[in-house]
Amino acid sequence: MALLRRKARRGQGEDVRDDPLDAAQERRVRAVLALGGVPQTDLLDGVQQVRLRLLERTASGREAPRDVSAWAAVVASNLAMDWHRARRRQDRLGERLAALRQTEHPGDEDRSVLSLAVAQGLDELPDAQRQVLVLRFYADLSVRGIAEELGIPEGTVKSRLHTAVRALRARLHEDEVV
Repeated sequence: MALLRRKARRGQGEDVRDDPLDAAQERRVRAVLALGGVPQTDLLDGVQQVRLRLLERTASGREAPRDVSAWAAVVASNLAMDWHRARRRQDRLGERLAALRQTEHPGDEDRSVLSLAVAQGLDELPDAQRQVLVLRFYADLSVRGIAEELGIPEGTVKSRLHTAVRALRARLHEDEVV
C-alpha cells in the first residue's frame, strides 16, 4: 500500500525509487503500444497496465524478469493485441445491434418487458452460469475464448451455457414473456 501511495505522489513531484519502470523503459513501452496501433489517448493506461503487471508479478513472489525492458515490451505488445481484439469485439457488437435495429421488432413496450424479464432472469442465475451467459451473448466471446479467460474446460463452459439458457428460457415462459 505504501508503494501505491508513493506512486500516487509521483505526479506531485516526489522522487519515486520503487517505480518498476525507468524512464527509458517507459518510453519503450509507449513506443511499442503506439506502433501496435493503440491510440495516443490510451497510451498512459497501457503503461500503467505494464507497470501494474510487473508489480503484481513481484508481489506474487515470482522473481523479476532478467530483462525488464524486454519483458515490458512483450507485455506492451500483448496489451496492444488485446486492445485490438476488444475493439473488434466492440465493432462486431455494434454491427449486430445495428442489424437488429433494421429488422422488425416488437413495440417499445414489449421490448421493455422482455428486457426487464431477461435482466431479472439473469439476476436469479448462479454466478458461474450468469458469467458464461454474459460473456457468450453480451461480450460475444466464443466458447473457447470463455474457457481460456476463465481457465476452465470448454465442456464446462458448454454445460454452464446450456443450463443457464434452459433456466432463463423456463423463466421467460413461466412469466409468459415469450
